[in-house]
Amino acid sequence: MYDLTGFQRDLLYVVAGLDDPHGLAIKDELEDYYEKEIHHGRLYPNLDTLVEKGLIEKSQRDRRTNEYSTTRRGTREIEARTEWEAGYIDHNR
Repeated sequence: MYDLTGFQRDLLYVVAGLDDPHGLAIKDELEDYYEKEIHHGRLYPNLDTLVEKGLIEKSQRDRRTNEYSTTRRGTREIEARTEWEAGYIDHNR
């Protein structure tokens, strides 16, 4: 996960956390978090990068909608990152 941008890491977390992760739901969630518009030209290439890295999978719901899901590797990467972060957060309390 160290080679992901912060935006890509946020995408991975959102895909893992949404009940129905599809393009517009992911976009809406990130726009709420970033408090600004996320352009399609930023969203979809970064989702494709996560697919290429084996962290998420993309499938087609219908002709217009792609669905995304976290792979086992993606889940392991999130868990490892969470443990790494916890070591610093717990240490500084």
